Amino acid sequence: MKIYNIAIVGGGPGGIAAAVESVILKIDDVILFEKGENHSTTIRKFYKDNKRVDKDYKGQKIDLNGNIYFMDGTKESTLDLFDKILATNNIDVRFKIEIDNISKDGDIFTLRTTGGDEVKAKFVVISIGKMGVPNKPSYPIPLEIRNKVFFNANSINQNEKVLIVGGGNSAVEYAYFLAEKNNVMLNYRKAEFSRINQINKELLDKSIESGKLKTKLAIDIESLDSSNGKPKVNFKDGSSEIFDKIVYAIGGVAPVDFLKKCNLELDSTGVPIVNASCESSVKNIFVAGDLLFKSGGSIASALNNGFDIITEINNRIKQ
Repeated sequence: MKIYNIAIVGGGPGGIAAAVESVILKIDDVILFEKGENHSTTIRKFYKDNKRVDKDYKGQKIDLNGNIYFMDGTKESTLDLFDKILATNNIDVRFKIEIDNISKDGDIFTLRTTGGDEVKAKFVVISIGKMGVPNKPSYPIPLEIRNKVFFNANSINQNEKVLIVGGGNSAVEYAYFLAEKNNVMLNYRKAEFSRINQINKELLDKSIESGKLKTKLAIDIESLDSSNGKPKVNFKDGSSEIFDKIVYAIGGVAPVDFLKKCNLELDSTGVPIVNASCESSVKNIFVAGDLLFKSGGSIASALNNGFDIITEINNRIKQ
């Protein structure tokens, strides 16, 4: 199997900068993965059309260190700039591919996709944008039970009755993991889990077959009520059930769980702990962009992250 010098996870400003700086320094075998259909998903999805984009985010002056000339503009001019950069530098970008996990064996990393494929690399740059707030259900969450509704599994204790809602890898992982020590039901509005990787599928099937995990598939939730302070879930098939807690894993949440799976150390706010070169607690895994800031960083700071990271990696390659 081919071993890349650098694998970049995330096609936002930090990931693009890392790729471009690699080309400029003539580092071969660099690949960039982006789970969206195009680069800069956060800008495309969360910036309004014609939104002003300032280099000095919230008035914080940042001097650019790298080779990407970014200046004040709009959402559209910013996207045009990154379009041009990717095209003219002949970057190897793989769109619509999501990295599910990163493991290390000796000095080589294995990046596993949600489709079950594997890619190996000597260095990894993680530059996944924060989505700000998690996706929430379309129906209201009653005030009385909001302290029982979560968007990750960090607040679940042993021996609780828990409903997991979602059909992606995060939902499935929460479900089979929590089912070991809890009464867990996994609810998904579709009949099959088409977006999960093979490993999760096997563990899910095993948990269901053993009787540890219950499922309620091809049925959506109609509404939520409070029953003595506990969530009462009303399903569209007319049934209802009371749970101690509900976990929604329906996308949009900052990727804390992904970072933990990659064994990165995080501070109390979920921000990766890095050194001056943006290297994480795992040697040769670097972090760029929004992930380094509790409330999100700027495009300019992400570009600088990419430059600093590739400069450090280039020095290590040359040693």
